[in-house]
Amino acid sequence: MAVELTILAWSCVLLLVHIFAAAHIKTRQYGTKWNMGARDEALPPLDPIGGRLVRAQANFLETYPIAIIVLLGVVIAGKTSGTTAIGGWLWLGARAVYLPLYGMGVPMVRTLVYAVSMVGLALVFQAFVG
Repeated sequence: MAVELTILAWSCVLLLVHIFAAAHIKTRQYGTKWNMGARDEALPPLDPIGGRLVRAQANFLETYPIAIIVLLGVVIAGKTSGTTAIGGWLWLGARAVYLPLYGMGVPMVRTLVYAVSMVGLALVFQAFVG
């Protein structure tokens, strides 16, 4: 199996971690009745950690479709290489580090880690379109 597909499989796990981390914090703040209900009621703003985890999840989801397309694309096009594997692992590793950094409210380093993830995607993209 192509390394890029392994990276995509692990990215699904990371997406679940994002979802469950945000849901756990929201449930802790709003309660299990909220979690199990229709969630129609107006709620107070999330506490800072909850807000950061929800924003981290949204940020992941903004770039995730791009990662899926380029990682699958290089596999389908037969353009996998050491560079695409490194790019994919850079993207996934940086995204995994990004979540706790954002959750803890670490400024600047979080942005640098995000930039590393974008460099990883760029490496895969370059091979895909090149």
